[in-house]
Amino acid sequence: MRLKKRLTLAQRGHKLLKDKQDELVRNFLEIIEDTKKLRIEVDSQIQSVFQSFSLAEGVVGGAHIESLFAMPGAQTTLRSQTKAIMNVKVPRFNVEISGDPYDYGDVTSSVLVDRCVGRFGKLLDNLLKLAELEKASILLAEEIEKTRRRVNALEYILIPNIQDTIKYITMKLSEMERSNLTRIMKVKDMIQAKAEGRR
Repeated sequence: MRLKKRLTLAQRGHKLLKDKQDELVRNFLEIIEDTKKLRIEVDSQIQSVFQSFSLAEGVVGGAHIESLFAMPGAQTTLRSQTKAIMNVKVPRFNVEISGDPYDYGDVTSSVLVDRCVGRFGKLLDNLLKLAELEKASILLAEEIEKTRRRVNALEYILIPNIQDTIKYITMKLSEMERSNLTRIMKVKDMIQAKAEGRR
């Protein structure tokens, strides 16, 4: 009876873990798709930022750009939080910019430098989003692997072992029942034979 209860519990646990595994895989595939799209966008943005910087460097001069950024007009703060996907904690990054990123403290700046700073700001947001997605995909892949091992342990080891044990115990009990029945029949026959002998 205890083994049958344990078997029911193991089968229920197996179903729940299988459902969890399927949902993790679905989330993982969505994140992989989003990561692929964002990576293409980020690659394009990186090229755009480098082109803008090269153009600004050619017009304004590299030494002058370095002096413009020597005293930044803005402070960047990165905050990290976590979000749960199927009980897996994945990171969430938030960038807070205080001050004016276009305040270089120099009037001899160029619109090309401003364009470069604007494009870099957008690139930074997407790079952080890409980092979130990639870390989430790594953590989900690890959780999928753990869940798969548990599902397989239940499906191929624990549940079959319990079923085999139940079958063995049932067979032994049936054997004992038949043996007892045979013994009872023999005792009955002996009692009947004695009773007939007395007559």
